Amino acid sequence: MIKKTLYFENPAYLSMKNAQLVIKLPEVELNDTLPESFKKEAVSTIPIEDIGMVILDHKQITLTHGLLEALLKNNSAIVTCGSNHMPIGLHLPLEGNTTQSERTQTQIEASLPLKKQIWQQTVQAKIKNQAYVLKTCRGKIVKNMLAWARDVKSGDSDNLEGRAAAYYWANMFPNIEGFRRGRDEVPPNNLLNYGYAVLRAVIARSLVASGLFPALGIHHHNRYNAFCLADDIMEPYRPFVDKLVVEITETGNNYQELSKDIKMKLLTIPILDVYINGQRSPLMIAAGHTTASLAKCYLGEIRKIIYPTFE
Repeated sequence: MIKKTLYFENPAYLSMKNAQLVIKLPEVELNDTLPESFKKEAVSTIPIEDIGMVILDHKQITLTHGLLEALLKNNSAIVTCGSNHMPIGLHLPLEGNTTQSERTQTQIEASLPLKKQIWQQTVQAKIKNQAYVLKTCRGKIVKNMLAWARDVKSGDSDNLEGRAAAYYWANMFPNIEGFRRGRDEVPPNNLLNYGYAVLRAVIARSLVASGLFPALGIHHHNRYNAFCLADDIMEPYRPFVDKLVVEITETGNNYQELSKDIKMKLLTIPILDVYINGQRSPLMIAAGHTTASLAKCYLGEIRKIIYPTFE
């Protein structure tokens, strides 16, 4: 079942009752002139089991500890946004799998050759997906990118990921003067940042569900980053976000600021169509297949991690 992504940008009281998320609006609850019957009708409920991600984007949102516990037990990702409306925090359960300890141990004991092989496969999948986006959206020649994907060595010792990225971003937004990919660079980097934050939460949630510890990366290593593994595994998924951002920029609407409409489009990332194992699947479901295959790689059951493609 496809889990729902809930986004709250207005003041709200969030609680739990009978395994349901209960949503109440302060402007209704605190208005003594409104009849009780109207207040009851204004209350919304959603089954906890249907929720995959909750995004909190207002300082006057209150939620109960009971709700927080229920969401985490359901392996729901809870994303908190800052004053700039960009995600700044991610809350995940400590245990998402019955064999959590065993699988975490396999991560710790994973050999360097295994990590390098997984990273090689990850970079290859990323470059191939980037090539598809560049060819489909921009009509660019991508024979060089496909050649780089084939030539990626164990651990990507030649940094072909970086070479492909330089070519990719140089051609992705040719009509935007001075565009370069960077967190603080010109739009639509704001859209890319937001989309990647949503994607990161999806991948981190799937890692926990597969019994893996998001901080133990394959390639990314940062003492201050609690989601190094999520940053590794999301790489081949980034082009799906890129393609969506290109589509948004080509609508003719203003994308200098993250409007409500743009956010709504970016929040469809978990349900974007991808292909994995030759079958069409929502991105959130595909992420679960990817992280499950990674867990099997750590356990020594298989040698290839499964990543999505566009077709």
